[in-house]
Amino acid sequence: MRATTMDVREATGRILNTTVFRPGGKKLLAKGHLISDEDVRMLEIEGLNCITVAELENGEVSEDEAVLQVAREIGVGCFEIRLAAGGRANLMVTEDCCVLVDDDILKQINCTASVVIATVSNFAYARAGDRIATIKSAPFAIPQDQLDAVVSVLRDRGSVLQARPIREPSIAVIYSDPINAERARQLFEPILQQRLERLGVRAKLAMISLEDEKSLTRSLQHVLRSKPTVVLFASTTAPSGPDDAIGRAMVAAGASLDRFLAPVEPGNLLLLGYRDEVPIVSAPGCFRSAKANVVDLILPPMLARYRVSGWEVAALGHGGLLS
Repeated sequence: MRATTMDVREATGRILNTTVFRPGGKKLLAKGHLISDEDVRMLEIEGLNCITVAELENGEVSEDEAVLQVAREIGVGCFEIRLAAGGRANLMVTEDCCVLVDDDILKQINCTASVVIATVSNFAYARAGDRIATIKSAPFAIPQDQLDAVVSVLRDRGSVLQARPIREPSIAVIYSDPINAERARQLFEPILQQRLERLGVRAKLAMISLEDEKSLTRSLQHVLRSKPTVVLFASTTAPSGPDDAIGRAMVAAGASLDRFLAPVEPGNLLLLGYRDEVPIVSAPGCFRSAKANVVDLILPPMLARYRVSGWEVAALGHGGLLS
């Protein structure tokens, strides 16, 4: 990129190389601004005859074109690309969704000297209209070969992010207590409703059950017949492991047990299983408080019908200290 001084009347469509100020110090136009016909008229009124612009050299790509090319390759899902000032492109979601981020690819891109990408956290819930990522280019222009290297990484390794829409999820809840099942509902239902409302959803099916293997198995089999997106066990007791009543009931109902224990506080005693593609979550203690816990971390991807693996639960340790 080289700086060129030219007649202001010929500057339409050029990029400002330096910020333009009024004699009193007020900023008229910012460095990197794309000059329009209206800008030219304003500058002439202000008494400016010449202006310094930035011009591309051979083998260079403008900052706006660079971030647009990267934005088109960065991900998939329900988002749109919006150019912003200063060589930026923002990704804005078009419907409620969960954002999945591949941290390894993101780090590789951000190690380049030409383009950087900032995203929301992996598994983040986003409402329609929210910004989920920003791509920023080096000022004015970057070499074409550097841009090609970034785009090549994205095409070879895959998307940095997915914006998976959350569409009409169905949540089933089983409230359980060893002695009085209705007590569990009374304790947890108002708090659970608050938690789900933050994600724009409600429980469509709720049952109460005594906390013994046979009762829990019958309740789980019943709610599974409704083909829910997610099943939540809201228990008043803390499990000793997959061999407790809830774990045995999950196995008896035909579910696999994918993970016990999460590196998240609150929420260490998470038990995660699957019956076919339906996640079944037991997280004792997590429904007593509306404060953030492991359920808030794993529920958005599940609502977006993404299968959260035991490995991904293990990866929650970095940032897992929530309170």
